Amino acid sequence: MIDEKLLDAAKKASENAYAPYSKFKVGAALKTKEGKIFSGCNVENASYGLTMCAERVTIFKAISEGYQDFSEMTLYVDSDILFTPCGACRQVIAEFSCEMKITIVSRKKTLETSIKELLPYGFSLDE
Repeated sequence: MIDEKLLDAAKKASENAYAPYSKFKVGAALKTKEGKIFSGCNVENASYGLTMCAERVTIFKAISEGYQDFSEMTLYVDSDILFTPCGACRQVIAEFSCEMKITIVSRKKTLETSIKELLPYGFSLDE
């Protein structure tokens, strides 16, 4: 079941994405266990290694505000293509919760999964 507040926050965040290279404007929304929502977007760079994905922007934003316990993340891209987080984002998500629910939404498809499914043998404090 999709959390509509998270989806709306992710969609709104995607509008602010800086994506002149990939053209994929990604938004992410993260819910803390207390119910607070943080959102962020991808920020690309001509030097691709300096690009920051929406997932990490959102998590780092929440961490910088003093939150570390997360329950759910929703990702949105205004595209027909359904994507999943990159390896770096998967590992950052796993750092804070191996059980976090992740919902990925494009214009045509939705995938409900977890970081444990996306990164089954990742490094974690939970192990």
